[in-house]
Amino acid sequence: MTPRRLLCLVVLLVLCKGQESGRGEPCDNFTDLYFHESFIGTILDVRLLLYTRSNLYCGRELSHHHLSSQPFLNLSLPTAFVIHGYRPTGAPPIWVDHIVHLLAEQEDMNVVVVDWNRGAANLNYFTAVANTRQAANNLTGFILNMQEEGASLDSVHLVGVSLGAHLAGYVGANLKGKIGRITGLDPAGPMFTGAQPDERLDPSDAMFVDVLHTDMNSFGLSGAHGHIDYYANGGADQPGCPKTIFSGKSYFVCDHQRSMFLFLCALNRTCNLTGYPCTSYSDFLDGRCLQCEAFKPHPCPQLGYDVSRWRDTLLRLGQTKAYFSTTATLPYSKASYRVDMVTWNQYLRWGVIILRIHSGRNFTEARIDHKLFRLEQYTSTRLLAQFDEDLQPVQKISLRIATGNVIGPRYKFRLLRIRLSPLDRPDRPSMCRYDIILEENMEVSFRPLPCDPRL
Repeated sequence: MTPRRLLCLVVLLVLCKGQESGRGEPCDNFTDLYFHESFIGTILDVRLLLYTRSNLYCGRELSHHHLSSQPFLNLSLPTAFVIHGYRPTGAPPIWVDHIVHLLAEQEDMNVVVVDWNRGAANLNYFTAVANTRQAANNLTGFILNMQEEGASLDSVHLVGVSLGAHLAGYVGANLKGKIGRITGLDPAGPMFTGAQPDERLDPSDAMFVDVLHTDMNSFGLSGAHGHIDYYANGGADQPGCPKTIFSGKSYFVCDHQRSMFLFLCALNRTCNLTGYPCTSYSDFLDGRCLQCEAFKPHPCPQLGYDVSRWRDTLLRLGQTKAYFSTTATLPYSKASYRVDMVTWNQYLRWGVIILRIHSGRNFTEARIDHKLFRLEQYTSTRLLAQFDEDLQPVQKISLRIATGNVIGPRYKFRLLRIRLSPLDRPDRPSMCRYDIILEENMEVSFRPLPCDPRL
C-alpha cells in the first residue's frame, strides 16, 4: 500500500466512524471513556470486536458463547487477536483501525480487537496490571470455545502491545503454549522487570514468539523474551523522539509507541526492517554481524507478518537477538552497506568515517561515529554504513576520515581498497575503488568501479 493509499484509507476510516453495517445495523466500536472514568477507576469488562474482509469498516461484537451462530466468524480461517495495553486516559488507541486493515491485507482471516479498556483505563497502573490476569482468563475461555467449535489453536495469533503483550503471554500459558504465535510490541517494563517467566511473556507461551523492543530504558521491558527479539536502534531511545521533558507527553510515550508504528509500517510493506542476529547493538554497529549464515538460502529475518522463511531456523537456534537501525520518520528503513577498507598509512591514526553517496544532485550521508576506528599500516577494517535514503544509481562516493586534528600537519592515508556491499539488496553489485590517497579531515570523491573478484 502506497503512502497515498494509506492516507485515503485514514480518510475513509474517519468518515465511516459510527456508521452502520451493510445490514443496516449499527457498528460496534471500541470503548471510548472520559478521563473522569479513568480517574475514578473502571471495572474490567472484556469486549471482542470482530473484523473480516466482509465487514472491514464495521466491528461486530462477539458473544463469548454459541460461536457457531455468529454469522461473521469463520472458524476455518486464521484468527489474529489484537490486545492493547494500559490506557491511562480511557481514549481508544489511535492505531486500532490501521492494524485491523493491514492484518486483513495479509491474508483472509478473522481480526478480533480485544477491548479491555474498562480495566486498562485507570490512573492506578497497578490495578490495570492486576486486571491482565482476569482479562487473560476471559480470552482463554473464548479461544477454548473456538477450539471446541473446530478452530485450530496453531492458527491463532495474539498481537499484544505493552501490557497487552504480557496479557497475551498469560493466555498462551493457560493454553500450554499450543497457540500458533504471539507478537509482543515493546512489552511493558514497570512491574515486570525481574519477573519470573510465568509472570510475563516468554518463549514457552506459544509455538513461536517474536518481540520488538523500542523503550527498554523506560516503559518497555529489557532482556530477551521471545524466540526472536528485535531491538530497534538498540531497543531504547528512538530517533526523532524528544530528549527533554519540556516536550510534554511525547517525551514519555514516543519511544514506547514507536514499536506499533514500526510494526504497522512492516505490515504495510513500506518498510524493510531487517534484523541482524548479534550479541549486542555495538557489535552490530561495528559490522560484526552482517552475514546471517544460519538462515541461508533465506535473507536475514525481517520484522513483519510472514515469518515462515525463518521460523524453523529460529526454533532450532533458540532465543535470538536481532538488531536494526531506523530513521526518525516514515518509511523508517535505512539503506545499509557493508564497508570493507584496507589502509596503508605510515602512522597510526584514530578517526571516524563519513561517507556520502551521490546520485545526480542528491546525496545522503552516513556518519560512522559511534566510536573511533584504528587506522594503521595494512589494516583491514569492516564497517556498517547506514544511509537515510536509498539513492540509485550511485554515481559518486565521497569519503572523509575525521581525526579531530585541527592544529598540526594533516597526515595522509592510503586506501588500497574500499568496497561497499548493499546488505538489503543483494541483487545489486558491490562497488569498489582501489588505491586512493586522502588527507585527514579532507573529503575525497571518486566514481565507484566494478569490484575485481580476485581482490
